[in-house]
Amino acid sequence: MSAILIIEQVLNGLQFGVMLFLMAAGLTLIFGVMGLINLAHGSLYMIGAFAAAAVAGATGSFLLALAAAMAAAAAAGALVELTVIRRLYAADHLDQVLATFALILIFSEGTRWIFGSFPLYLDVPAALSGPVTLPGGIDYPRYRLALIGAGLAVAVGLWALTQHTRIGIRIRAGENDREMIAALGVDIGRLYTLVFALGAALAGLAGALVGAIQSVQVGMGEPVLILAFVVIVIGGIGSIKGAFIGALLVGLTDTLGGIFLPEFFKLFMEPGAATQTGASLASMAIYILMGLVLIWRPTGLFGARA
Repeated sequence: MSAILIIEQVLNGLQFGVMLFLMAAGLTLIFGVMGLINLAHGSLYMIGAFAAAAVAGATGSFLLALAAAMAAAAAAGALVELTVIRRLYAADHLDQVLATFALILIFSEGTRWIFGSFPLYLDVPAALSGPVTLPGGIDYPRYRLALIGAGLAVAVGLWALTQHTRIGIRIRAGENDREMIAALGVDIGRLYTLVFALGAALAGLAGALVGAIQSVQVGMGEPVLILAFVVIVIGGIGSIKGAFIGALLVGLTDTLGGIFLPEFFKLFMEPGAATQTGASLASMAIYILMGLVLIWRPTGLFGARA
């Protein structure tokens, strides 16, 4: 196995990880502040991807497509929070799961009704198409490097927002004691709507960015949502830093596991059996990682100790 292949797969893992972070960051904000299990978060990812594909097809502008994706997902998130989610804060988690699962079905069928059942395609912008030569003579897609940079920029911006702004102070206070900040005069309803819209916008941005390297189709958000839940369990519920570290761990584990595990089993198995065994274990690697983390730290890497 060449060093170039390993470096390329590490970069692929980083790109996958930062995209997962965009999903997991919004999810962990919503759960940390509101205590809400939102299964419909993947639908907001899908809405962002479809909005981006539609706007890019109409205008030819990728930047407008990204703005449309964030705006559409944020608007859908705010509308859902005001009309449905607000009635679930006092409910138990089973009611939240059932209600947000119903939202998945509504969003999926609504999207199919508007856009049809066939996939849409979002082209990579011309400025980011083609490969770029990295040190060591490695040719790597320029767009995937841009995705890594965009994800890191969002991570820094989100950290600055939560740590160094007034709204960030309110968000962190809402995670710790929502009754107290409500008693101090903070409009908790408006704060919840803002947090939900922010989380939805991040999911929509992720959907638009990934939509340029895969087809945009109904149901595309649910597999990513499962991985996002794995990320926040590993990183610790309510922790942005945990979501970032957990996303990178999941991205690298998923990508590198598919490369190294089959090669490892070839040392003492037939090539065909080694490939099958390695591929099977690679598909379970992130869940094994989650189990090991929870054995060591039941609240996640950066979750509050019980």
